[in-house]
Amino acid sequence: MKIKIKDLELEIPILNASGPRCTTEKDLLDLEDSLSGAVVSKSCTLEKREGNKGKRYWDCETLSINSMGLPNLGFEFYGEMSKKVKKSYIISVGGLSLEDNVTILNHFLTLEKKVGIELNLSCPNVIGKGQLAYDFDCLEGYLTEIFQRVNISKFLAFGIKLPPYFELTHYVGVYMKISKFPIDFITCINSVGNGLVIDYEREKPVIEPKNGIGGLGGSIIKPVGLSNVYNFKKLFPKMDIIGCGGIETGKDVFEYFLAGASAVQIGTQFHKEGTGCFKRIYEEFLEIMKSKNYKSLSDIKTIP
Repeated sequence: MKIKIKDLELEIPILNASGPRCTTEKDLLDLEDSLSGAVVSKSCTLEKREGNKGKRYWDCETLSINSMGLPNLGFEFYGEMSKKVKKSYIISVGGLSLEDNVTILNHFLTLEKKVGIELNLSCPNVIGKGQLAYDFDCLEGYLTEIFQRVNISKFLAFGIKLPPYFELTHYVGVYMKISKFPIDFITCINSVGNGLVIDYEREKPVIEPKNGIGGLGGSIIKPVGLSNVYNFKKLFPKMDIIGCGGIETGKDVFEYFLAGASAVQIGTQFHKEGTGCFKRIYEEFLEIMKSKNYKSLSDIKTIP
C-alpha cells in the first residue's frame, strides 16, 4: 500500500514519529531495516543538544510523559545520514530560532539525496520556549520568512508538525494562516503539552525536568489526535494529513484513516515495542482491510 505525498514515496502508510528511537545512526539504520514506510529523524537543532537533565521519560499501560528537551546530534549529522538511508528520509527540523531553521533548511537543500522535511512547530518540552504554533500571528510571520528565504519547493515534500488544538475556532484560525503557504502535509498531533503525572507512593512527579511537567502520549491522547486530524481534513480536503497520537494497533490506524489521515506515525508504542511494532500493526491493519473487502486506502471513506 505505497502512497505518495508530493514527491515523497512511502512504502507503507505507517511511519515512526520523530522522538523515540530515531536519534543515533543505529536508531536510523534500525528503522531502515524495519517495515516503517520511511525513516523520520529526531528533531534536529543547529548544535548538538543533550536535552533536559534527570529522568525525563516515563510510561505505563495507557500513557507516556516526557520532557526530553530536544536531545539530538545536530543538523549536520542528520544531513550526513541521508547518504546511508536508502528509504525515503524525512528530517524533522526543530531549530531554536527562525535563523537557525533557515540555516538548517538551506543546508539540507544542498544534500545529494533529496529529503522530505517535517518542520516541528510544536515541541512543548524546551525549557523557556513556548510552542510557536499556538501564536497564530507569529506562526504566519514565521512561515512567511521560511518560504521567502528557503526554496521549499525543492524538497521531496515539506510539512509542519502541529500541537493539539482543543477549541473548534482554533482550527479555523490555524487554517487561515497556513493555507496561505504551499505546505504539502501537516502532522498532528505532537504530544499534549504540560501534563503532570505524580507517583503517589514517592510523593513526587514521575519525571524531573520542569518540576515534572511534560508532554503526554500513548493511548490516552488518541481521541485528541483523531479530532485534530478530522477537523483539519474538513478544512483542508486536499491536504495530506499524517495522524499521530495513541496508535497501538491496526484498529487505531484504521480509525485515523476514517478521520481523514493519509498516513500515520507511531511514537509511544514504538518506544515500548521497538521496530517490530510496524510489522505487527501493519498486518493487523491489513486484516481489517481484508475483513471489510477493501482493496486500497481509497476504499476507506472519511467519516462525515
